[in-house]
Amino acid sequence: MKTVLSTLLTLSIFAVPAWAITVTKPASGAHVASPFSLVANTATCDSKPAASMGYSIDSGPTTITTTSFSAIVSATAGAHILHVKCWGTKVNEDVHVNITIVPATVSTPVFSPIAGPYKSKQSVTLSDATAGATIYYTTDGTGPSTSSAKYAGAIPVGATTVIEAVAVVAGGTASGLARGDYVITLPSSGPVVPSNAIASSGLQVLDTWHFNHDAGTPGTATGESSLVSTPSRSGSARQFNSNYTDAGGEIYSVDYAEDTAAMNFVYDAWVWIDAGSSISNLEMDSNQVTANGQTVIYAFQCSGYTKTWEYSGAGAKWVSSTQPCNVVNWQTNLWHHVQISYSRDASGNVTYKTVWLDGAAQAINATVPSSFALGWKMGVVQTQFQVDGLGTSGHNTVYVDDLTISRW
Repeated sequence: MKTVLSTLLTLSIFAVPAWAITVTKPASGAHVASPFSLVANTATCDSKPAASMGYSIDSGPTTITTTSFSAIVSATAGAHILHVKCWGTKVNEDVHVNITIVPATVSTPVFSPIAGPYKSKQSVTLSDATAGATIYYTTDGTGPSTSSAKYAGAIPVGATTVIEAVAVVAGGTASGLARGDYVITLPSSGPVVPSNAIASSGLQVLDTWHFNHDAGTPGTATGESSLVSTPSRSGSARQFNSNYTDAGGEIYSVDYAEDTAAMNFVYDAWVWIDAGSSISNLEMDSNQVTANGQTVIYAFQCSGYTKTWEYSGAGAKWVSSTQPCNVVNWQTNLWHHVQISYSRDASGNVTYKTVWLDGAAQAINATVPSSFALGWKMGVVQTQFQVDGLGTSGHNTVYVDDLTISRW
C-alpha cells in the first residue's frame, strides 16, 4: 500500500496537465485568408473554473470575450502567432496557434509592354500586385501551372508569341489567367542609300532650330523646343512642345546644309508622341534652293483628316496618296521609325517614291510640280517638322531622335 501511494504521488507531481482551451478554428499551421474565423471554448483555466477568454495577434491588444465564442479576426499578410487565452481566479492560460495570412484572391499578372502588334523584337516583363506572388508562364500554347516555367526575368520575344501566365501565393488560390498575344512583324530593309550620298545625321541636336505658327493653318499655335535625354534613343532627342487653338499648326525648322545639286533625298527619323497629345497632322519636310534660285518643297505628312499619307502638289496644295496613315492611331509613348524617299528633276518636279513606317513599306510613286520662287538664300537645305493640333485647343509634346537626311 505504501508503495502504491508513493507511486501515485510521484505521478501527481511530474505529470504535465493538458491545456483546457479548445481551439476549433483555425488549426495550428493553417494558411488562412483575412479576415478569418476564430472558434474556441473552455470550461476551466489551469484546472479552475474559467471566468473569461480572450485573443490577440502576436503582441497586439487583447480582445476579451466569453468562455465559448466565435469571432471574425483580421490580420496582415504573413506569419503570425494567434494567442487564445483564458482567465480564472488568480490563474490564466495562453495557447499559441501558428497561422499564415494569405490573400483571399491573387491578382492576375500584368504584361509590359502590353500585348499587340509590334514591328520589332520585344522584351516582355511580368509583374503582379499581390505581395509574395510567384508567376508561372508558358509560351507553347499550354495552360500555365506551378509545373510551368517560373518567371525570373524579362522574356525575349523575337517572333509572334502567345504568353500565358498565372500568379500563385503559398496557401492561396491561383490568379486568373493572363494572356498576351504578341504579333511581331520585323521591318523590311528600308530605303537604299548609295555609298556616295552625303548623310547629315543627328540634326535634332543643332542649336539653330526656330519655330512659328503656320499661317496656312487655322487658329493659333505657340511652341518651344529643347534637347532632352528622356525619352531618347541617342541620349539627345529634341522635344517639341506646342499649344494651339482651333487646329493651329506649329512649324519647327532648321537649315543644315548648302547644296544646289542634290536631286535625291532620304528622310530618316524616330518619332515619339506623348500620351495626351491631340494631333491632326504630323508633317516631315525637306526644302532646297536650287541653282536657278527656285525653292523645291518636299512636303510630306500623315493626315488624321484624310487618314492617308499626303504630299505637296501643284499650288502647294495637299494631295492624298492611296496609302493609309492616321497619326491619331499612332501608339503613344513609343518610338516610331519614319523613312521617306523622294527625288526631283531639273525642272523642280518632285517624285515621292516610298514611305516606311516602323519598317513597313508603302509605295507612293507620285510626281508633282513643287518648285516656287520664295526668295530664299541660294543653296540652303532645310528640314521642317510641323505639328498640327486637333480640336478647339490643346497641348502636344512630340520628340524626334536620330534625325538623318541623306542626299545625292
